Amino acid sequence: MGNYSKALEFYKKSHKIYDRALPPTHPDLAISYSNIGQVYKKTGDYSKALEFSEKSHKIYEKALPPNHPSLATSYNNIGLVYDNMGDYSKALDFYEKAHQIDERALPPNHPSLATSYNNIGGVYFNMGNYSKALEFYKKSLKIREKALPSNHPDLATSYNNIGLVYNNMGDYSKALEFYEKSHQIFENALPPNHPLLATSYNNIGGVYKSMDDYSKALEFYEKSHKIYEKALPPNHPNLAISYNNIGQVCNNMGDYSKALEYFKKTNQIFENALPPNHPSLATSYNNIGQVYNNMGDYSTALEYSKKSLEIKKQVLSENHPDLALPYNWFGKIYRSMKDYSKALDDFEKCLAIWQKALPENHPDIAFAFSNIGDVHRLMGNYERALAFHQKALNIQENVQYNTLECATTYINLGETYREMKDYSTALTYFEKGLEIREKKLPTNHPDLAVVYHNMAKLYLSTRQYN
Repeated sequence: MGNYSKALEFYKKSHKIYDRALPPTHPDLAISYSNIGQVYKKTGDYSKALEFSEKSHKIYEKALPPNHPSLATSYNNIGLVYDNMGDYSKALDFYEKAHQIDERALPPNHPSLATSYNNIGGVYFNMGNYSKALEFYKKSLKIREKALPSNHPDLATSYNNIGLVYNNMGDYSKALEFYEKSHQIFENALPPNHPLLATSYNNIGGVYKSMDDYSKALEFYEKSHKIYEKALPPNHPNLAISYNNIGQVCNNMGDYSKALEYFKKTNQIFENALPPNHPSLATSYNNIGQVYNNMGDYSTALEYSKKSLEIKKQVLSENHPDLALPYNWFGKIYRSMKDYSKALDDFEKCLAIWQKALPENHPDIAFAFSNIGDVHRLMGNYERALAFHQKALNIQENVQYNTLECATTYINLGETYREMKDYSTALTYFEKGLEIREKKLPTNHPDLAVVYHNMAKLYLSTRQYN
């Protein structure tokens, strides 16, 4: 129900009794520690989650034979915590230990093996290694298709995960195909107001958002939201996520006042339901800051971005990719304020984190290159600007990618060439960027105004006044 403080209260009452009544290596004590750890994981207190998961694991190691399935579950739980902390190599290490036990102890088509493959696939997904993620998700699916009835929810989860990978790879038709398979199972197996159905609508909405089809995205996000409103208590975190998704679409459509309204609803729920240093609160502050930046209220944007960074520093490892996001927004805000040295400093911090945490051809790294290139242009360092934009394009043009980000790079390149007075090359890049934005954005979107303005400046410089 998302009421984590109540859950913790009852798990601790339970644990107190076990502690008095049972010997210190009794498996029920391990289960009790594990349950408490799971709640801390949900609340984003990963150090506490790790502490209780490890207490549980120590008991299992003493009480159980080395190939017992419960020991595999315990390794798996520790892996999940490291996964959430962004320490993917440690997460992989624990997931593989769990998998080794499952392989020895279970028949080859056992559902627990599928779960194990699924978790390993999830780490590769978080690392941005989508081909590896797909490989393990498909291994998981193969077992589930053999072992489970065709309408089993775990099959739907498998289809959903594969859809998620295709979505991030930019293969949106494949993503929709797998999300719809998942949705069909949930529709047949669950009552019409079940939260998993809402999650399914939400995922389909996410694909349409990635395709920049914002009206379709909004349609599915609103279907999802209606279910959550009926099925969940008013301060449930999933309801907050739903408001957040609708806010993101409004923001992308340039409807900033609506976006702010939804992001503040999200924030209100998170502030009431979560501990003050929960990562979801950091994301919420970041999103509010993003809208204020888009509205030109830079001091308020900075205020919210700083709140986001404070939380992320407390709960994330120094190389976690999400730690880069506040620096990215600082860079954008300072760039808008024309404080280019501060903007460059923050964009470089953002890039340094992503280069440590992500594969070298990850789309986020291209995004950082493009931002650094744009600041160099604004500072008049045209050769460096061109070099960074080219680095961005080398990634963006060679992977399936968010074409709107590619359009931004084209437009940044166009501006650089325009300022260098190479008007024909500038026009080529402006036209490439404009073509994408005209296809993808609503006709009154501010980003279209930017490129029209840039092209107008070019025509003015070449005396094509009409």
